[in-house]
Amino acid sequence: MRRAVLHLKRADPVLAGIIERVGPYRILYAEPDFETLVRSVLLQQLSGKAAKTIFARFKGAVTRGSRMRPEEVLVLSREVLRGLGLSTRKAEYVHDLAAKVEAGVVDLAKLSHLSDAEVTEHLGQVKGIGPWTAQMFLLFGLKRPDVLATGDLGIRGAVKKAYRMRTLPSPARVAKMATRWHPYCSVACWYLWRSLEDAPGL
Repeated sequence: MRRAVLHLKRADPVLAGIIERVGPYRILYAEPDFETLVRSVLLQQLSGKAAKTIFARFKGAVTRGSRMRPEEVLVLSREVLRGLGLSTRKAEYVHDLAAKVEAGVVDLAKLSHLSDAEVTEHLGQVKGIGPWTAQMFLLFGLKRPDVLATGDLGIRGAVKKAYRMRTLPSPARVAKMATRWHPYCSVACWYLWRSLEDAPGL
């Protein structure tokens, strides 16, 4: 990633300052599998600490192996899932994801061969999986180098702070600013998250 870091430092003086403060790029990737998608769904609209606590409890109750499988989720009722800390809506989303992966409607094995837009469209068949969840999966699971999480509040907050804006920038404004970051927006996002010491991880 040395080339990516050099590109970003040359392209954007503000981001260069963040890179100098944060230090080496040390992103933690996840497996591009069912468990990672479940975790990304649970991370939605929750603080990192709360999401990690719920996910740890959920995984401990659901899986018998090293990685979670759809059939392990499907045998649990939504009432049981809610008892593990999931909201009614999150329980519905996780059940729908498990059912569609189990039925082959969502084919995780083929995602690595699809474009970013195609991955987003394919995952969008699942209730509760929108652009943000797809972006997190693309960035952390599929290791795509040019994912710009414009809708992420952490990214928008980091941009507001770093660029000394009075108000939270819109996703469109972040996208416009990020034109100089391509083709390494994933790296830029990681540094922006780290600038707030709130980097998400799947």
